[in-house]
Amino acid sequence: MSSEGVRRRCEEVLRQVPAHVTVLAATKGRRPTEIRAAIAAGISHVGENYVQEALAKRPLVPEPVTWHMIGHLQRNKAKKALEVFDWLQTLDSLRLAGRLERLLAQAEKTLPVLIEVNIGREPQKAGVLPEELPDFLQELSRFPHLQVRGLMAIPPLPEKPEDSRPHFREMRRLFEDLSREEIPGVRMEVLSMGMSVDWEVAVEEGATMIRLGTALFGPRV
Repeated sequence: MSSEGVRRRCEEVLRQVPAHVTVLAATKGRRPTEIRAAIAAGISHVGENYVQEALAKRPLVPEPVTWHMIGHLQRNKAKKALEVFDWLQTLDSLRLAGRLERLLAQAEKTLPVLIEVNIGREPQKAGVLPEELPDFLQELSRFPHLQVRGLMAIPPLPEKPEDSRPHFREMRRLFEDLSREEIPGVRMEVLSMGMSVDWEVAVEEGATMIRLGTALFGPRV
């Protein structure tokens, strides 16, 4: 899609989304010119699935936006990830947390993170199971350089948007329950859920951030 087409689509989506919800542009496979057009339309958060792709693109997108890792992060890519990403949305293991903590401590930096929840309990997907979240967050309080700011989820691919509603509703309940726990170092501020196919339902169920690709850029070719 042309840069002008991307800009128009982004402006239209931003008009539809409530002001309290952040729109993150999921830019896997998108050209830097498309990303810059989205930013020109008002997008201020960009998400990439792969470290190497982000490393290649970020120098070509000099605009001051926040870069999020929204794909699975392997521990051997953690150091490179910290060079390019401002947020990690897919923290899902203590081993990865430990690796990040050591790197961040050496660099005297902190990293805002979201915990990825396997809300659909899909064996092929990463993420912490809902019932394991309280203990997982208590363990993370041992890592002072990781700033837990909320939860993220990718429900099973729906046939229709309404299919995602029970998963989004459960995520909202988890988010609210954990907010009341007052776990050291944990602040439930961001509930990242909903993509192009079901973002309206996610917003109705309490999402504070939605991750949109096709809705902003059109189908990948």
